[in-house]
Amino acid sequence: MQHYHHLLALFNAKLEEEIESLKKREPVNLYEPVIYTLNMGGKRIRPVLLLMAYEMYQNRFEEALPAALAIEMFHNFTLLHDDIMDKADLRRNFQTVHLKYSGESAILSGDAMSILSYEYLLKCPATHASEVFTLFTETALKICEGQQFDMDFENLHDVSVADYLKMIGLKTAILLACSLKAGALIGGASDKDAQLLYDFGYHLGLAFQLQDDLLDAYGTTNEFGKNIGGDIVANKKTFLLLKSLELASGNIETELKALLSAKSFDKNEKIRAVKNIYDQLDVVRLSENEMESCYAKAIKNLDKVAVDECKKRHLYSVASQLMKRNS
Repeated sequence: MQHYHHLLALFNAKLEEEIESLKKREPVNLYEPVIYTLNMGGKRIRPVLLLMAYEMYQNRFEEALPAALAIEMFHNFTLLHDDIMDKADLRRNFQTVHLKYSGESAILSGDAMSILSYEYLLKCPATHASEVFTLFTETALKICEGQQFDMDFENLHDVSVADYLKMIGLKTAILLACSLKAGALIGGASDKDAQLLYDFGYHLGLAFQLQDDLLDAYGTTNEFGKNIGGDIVANKKTFLLLKSLELASGNIETELKALLSAKSFDKNEKIRAVKNIYDQLDVVRLSENEMESCYAKAIKNLDKVAVDECKKRHLYSVASQLMKRNS
């Protein structure tokens, strides 16, 4: 992962320049929540993947950094608005923006972040700007579609595992896919390679989100950076819950449905009881199997990218490390 950290340092230096620039903008109350959000840190997975895809074809990173900034800014915008909709308290162990400032500030500053991402995109090399701009715009809209599906699922009782995988594909996976394809396009990759890298990112993103669901239920607050069991408390339609509803019968089914329909409950007790049902139905193993299947599909696409194997080694390494994370 040494190379990952090298590219991360390169990107963070550029991001710090942009944060300093944002500090000079007015009104202060619009940009302060943006700066606060960006200073929360994070692994910066998406911009680093973009740079890795780019360097398979070129090594002048200055050409790719504006798109990397756009991806990271847009990703953080989606998190900021997600936290409002989810009524979340913590993000990366920091108080969420809507609590630190206000809901209104979080909405408006999030809007500004989405627009800033397009401002960065305009600095992409002219030779590939149209392709990248189209890709980014299509991705942004699909993410909104995924979020709406996620919200719709809260009030639906017949959501399937296939529905869930489609939703996380839109909400989470395609931004990883977009990052890789954008980097490849800016680097001058063939259309075939760019699409293979998109598919690699898409399936890796599915595996990443499945792992995120597991961490939400079975991680720790310090490692995960937000309160554990939030999905359970909110009756989020995750793979774990949907598979449990599919498999449960008899007393287990009765108990699970009672937990889901309860209007008044102790949060910690609900988390404990639902996780006990997950354990009885062995859905963690099933989730891990699905995650491994998505990961295998990702690697199969990366294998087909028509560059020397040595140029792909960093992406193989990052993909492997993402599947071993605990936060």
